[in-house]
Amino acid sequence: MPVLPEIAIRAEDLTAVFRDLHANPEIGFEETRTSGIVAERLRAAGVDEVHEGIGGTGVVGLIRGKGQGNRRIGLRADMDALPIEEASGLDYASTKPGKMHACGHDGHTTMLLGAAEYLAATRDFDGTAVVIFQPAEEGLGGARRMIAEGLFERFPVDEVYGMHNAPSGQPNRVGIAKGAAMAGASFFDIRVKGKGSHAAMPQQSKDALMIAAGLVTQLQSIVSRNVPPLDACVVSVTQFHAGAAYNVVPEVAVLTGTIRFFKPEVRDLAQTRMRELCDGFARAFGVEITCDIREVFDVLMNDPDLSDAYMEAAADVVGPAMIDPDEEPATGSEDFADMLQLVPGAYCRVGHSGTIGLHNPGFVLDPAILPVGASIYARIVERRLPLKEAA
Repeated sequence: MPVLPEIAIRAEDLTAVFRDLHANPEIGFEETRTSGIVAERLRAAGVDEVHEGIGGTGVVGLIRGKGQGNRRIGLRADMDALPIEEASGLDYASTKPGKMHACGHDGHTTMLLGAAEYLAATRDFDGTAVVIFQPAEEGLGGARRMIAEGLFERFPVDEVYGMHNAPSGQPNRVGIAKGAAMAGASFFDIRVKGKGSHAAMPQQSKDALMIAAGLVTQLQSIVSRNVPPLDACVVSVTQFHAGAAYNVVPEVAVLTGTIRFFKPEVRDLAQTRMRELCDGFARAFGVEITCDIREVFDVLMNDPDLSDAYMEAAADVVGPAMIDPDEEPATGSEDFADMLQLVPGAYCRVGHSGTIGLHNPGFVLDPAILPVGASIYARIVERRLPLKEAA
């Protein structure tokens, strides 16, 4: 079975929706226009219930199949953009300065809309499809907020599925990693407070910039000298802020970054060593260093059996030859992991012709992926909630 015919004939409409969302990106918890479009289209498609304002700007729709079964399958897509200035050159590029759909969430939203509209029109399943449009995936805790506001109490599901585009240059190749599939992540903020001085008299200072620079170097020793070589861990310093003048030794320097991990014990080790290094530098240089570390993403755990079921549904759409059932885990993070902590499910990646990486100003999502992703979403519902044949 290729792309579902009812979805294939709507490819042009899906592309128009995608282009509109791409041109009008909204960052986390600001997706009011996007969620309004989602809710409007769900209602127009005849979705049985549409609920807005869950987790701030989240939307949930319920679609009841022809059968009377009480099982429920959840489908989730994220809606938020990133604070990036677009440089793709597309004729539908972002019209919002400093904001861009550089991760393809506009495509994910469109794919789930396509699946929801198809499922509402056909209803060839026994049970209920719960479509979840989530805000603020990009490190702002959108999934956790939806959950905290009663997502699964109000809209319980037996299984939940998500997907992400993959700019692999391999159109329609669908892959999944069973078990630990994506890294957990901690974000950190380190503030070094020393003593400022005239740049011509540095002996009067306790140079926060120099101390912070040394700390950046030593933080790299956590992975190379503390984490066991066979355990994956990434420590990245991603921001360094210090100083405001040519002739002033800065008094304060700030570092921020992330820790990525697949095991809680590795996370705990990395965090402990980071705090110890900060304490040691503070004593060695006679300065004040504060280290704030926050848990942002859980490790994304794919249920092995449901991963197989998801790939079987995907094979209906792209063919068995395009399925990779044993993809390597990714060190990127994804807050769909929070939903998988509470409900069994799976998360896959769907390849497209683009080759510029995610979170890049030049990222381009190939819209040909839209009916493919929509069809995979729809097929997992039809497969997991099959209609019973009449006696």
